[in-house]
Amino acid sequence: MTKNTRNDSVLKGFSRRELIAGAAAVTAASLAPKTLYAAAAAPQLYGGGVLAYAGCYTPNGGGIYLFNVNLRTGGLTQLKLFAGIANPSWISFDLSRRYLYAANEIANFNGTTSGSVSAFRIDRQNGDLTPLNAVSSQGASPVHLNPHPSGKFLFVANYGGGSIAVLPIRSDGSLGAATDVKLDSGNIGPTTPTGAPPGSFADSGHDAPHAHFIHSDPSGQFVLHVDLGQDRIYSWRFNEAAGTLSPAAVPFTSLPPGAGPRHLAFHPNGRQVYVLTEESSTLSAYGYNGRTGALTPLQTVSALPSGFVGTSYGSEVGLSADGRFLYAANRLHDSIATFAIDAGGGLTLVGHTQTEGDYPRSFAIDPTGHFFYATNQRSDAITIFRLDPETGRPVFTGQYVPVGSPARLAFLI
Repeated sequence: MTKNTRNDSVLKGFSRRELIAGAAAVTAASLAPKTLYAAAAAPQLYGGGVLAYAGCYTPNGGGIYLFNVNLRTGGLTQLKLFAGIANPSWISFDLSRRYLYAANEIANFNGTTSGSVSAFRIDRQNGDLTPLNAVSSQGASPVHLNPHPSGKFLFVANYGGGSIAVLPIRSDGSLGAATDVKLDSGNIGPTTPTGAPPGSFADSGHDAPHAHFIHSDPSGQFVLHVDLGQDRIYSWRFNEAAGTLSPAAVPFTSLPPGAGPRHLAFHPNGRQVYVLTEESSTLSAYGYNGRTGALTPLQTVSALPSGFVGTSYGSEVGLSADGRFLYAANRLHDSIATFAIDAGGGLTLVGHTQTEGDYPRSFAIDPTGHFFYATNQRSDAITIFRLDPETGRPVFTGQYVPVGSPARLAFLI
């Protein structure tokens, strides 16, 4: 493993404008709409870097790691491990970045068959996390969180429970009991995915409904959630006053049977949505109507190389802050696909980069927009890449950071 370079004089050569512009260079699936669609604040600096948290699967991962990020080299230096947090496989901040929320991917919270979401106060001086409370996620195995642009609610998707829930965020950052819960039911897709590569045996979730992702649109008027087992993208109108969801005029969009949609990402312009499927390993581009919450199909391409045969699972999709490039992670093929995005939102493959690890569950881009991080769950390491400004492709820096079962990396900016 390559040792991380110390953060000495890391700010030399960085202007404030560069940092502010780069702070938004993060995956669209990973941050709140306020950060994605408005001017981002300058990164908080800690001894010449910024802080980052890694949520991991326990017991191998131990809990939530705290790192200092060297903005010059991309290196991660481990500062602390917050242990005793069960399966914090997805972590998210509130809009003020004063609180951190963790989806505890379990199914036995307080003796129930539900998972939970834990809330923590962040010490902005040193990154310490102080537990506030934990509440039911209203379904087994929560796997995704996203705050509403108002800052008053947190949305959660429960994979095992096939449900989504709206959790109120209190004034002190703690969470209240759900104000609404929606349960996906019926319409289970086939176990053989449409459009998968020849020889694929990908079958990860067509036994029941599995809500895998939830995200507000830029305006906060609509919320999209993805159900892998149903091959659907749901669109909900959100009542901010009551904290409740009601079906949009077009309540859902169907994908090819068995495709298994997993995650989606909004383009920074708010007019396109990109959906990655887990079982067919395809990317679908949609036009997004911000007045109705409806999706219009534009294009579908493979996230795998031409000629690939066998099994692979799509995991994460995200865009560069300027909207020029889209990235998709492939597990088993263990690669990051880079696509160029044209003026109409169309995708053209640039190429594939190996993650130098096993089973990339997600990825993240640092606040400067210069570095790319792959969380390789099965090989227990985060690998670090520099982004080519012309092609958008990640280029391996030779840096491996040991982390047990990493699932999600999030930067405190």
